Amino acid sequence: MNSDASAPLPVAIEPEHDRYLVAAVEAGGGVVVPMSRARALVWIGAPNDFPRLDDTIEWVALKTAGIEGFKDADVLDDRRIWTNASGFYAAGCAEHALALLLAGLRQLHTSVLLGWNETVIPPAVRTLRGATVAIIGAGGIGRELTPRLRACGASVLAVNFSGRPVDGADRTLPVAQTDEALAAADHVVLAAPSTAATRHLLDDRTLALLKPHSWVVNVARGRLIDQDALGRALRAGTIAGAALDVTDPEPPADDDPLYSYPNLILTPHIANPAPGLTREMAPWLTENVRRFAAGEPLLSVVDPAADY
Repeated sequence: MNSDASAPLPVAIEPEHDRYLVAAVEAGGGVVVPMSRARALVWIGAPNDFPRLDDTIEWVALKTAGIEGFKDADVLDDRRIWTNASGFYAAGCAEHALALLLAGLRQLHTSVLLGWNETVIPPAVRTLRGATVAIIGAGGIGRELTPRLRACGASVLAVNFSGRPVDGADRTLPVAQTDEALAAADHVVLAAPSTAATRHLLDDRTLALLKPHSWVVNVARGRLIDQDALGRALRAGTIAGAALDVTDPEPPADDDPLYSYPNLILTPHIANPAPGLTREMAPWLTENVRRFAAGEPLLSVVDPAADY
């Protein structure tokens, strides 16, 4: 795309310069410039603060994997290339999902609350060995989580939009068969995008498909779960527990019932913690700067007409 192959690609980083991203642009053969002189923009701010762009900006790189905020703000257009961070943070999210699931199964949270309680804790401890874990929305996170689960002795039931087999999964189902996956699973990890179709994917009906020993882990978006229904399931013992890194709204209010359930683990959206996002994004940005300058296809291109 660059008419002068010897000239560095001019890239703007807004609304503030981040040292990891500046280094990433330079490592990819680019140079950081004001937006008025740029051909590419790396946007690390909020969707509602997104600037009006001149047509001289040919590519915009977003630091988030989810694009729903930018869709809602009517930012995306078809006059330039858009990329998001899809897949950039998958390894960290997979690590956190596994940690949450193991914490619940091994009753780490209860041990913290109750101390050395030999009456309550031992009967509730379970293992991943021999268990079936359904990953709903088995994209980048699912591909990273699958070998980690299998290393712990679990079988993996992957659910994705197409039903195309996920490497390493014991079985892959299309999203139309989500109910079948929930009924077959011992435990469930939610890693799906937030769309109109996935809102309250887990509600009273679908939670009832799970087993009394099931744990639900959500490292995707809070809107995937009807939290009132989840509370009813936790109180009734329909499921054994839940571990949430995301909620709806976020953060929960101080008096939110989520804080009151002894069989719920809550972490403050740290599967991909905000302070580390640009550090994780940096090598991917370097590669995309190199690709853009060379006229090659970019990683994680967004369709402005799509929901995710």
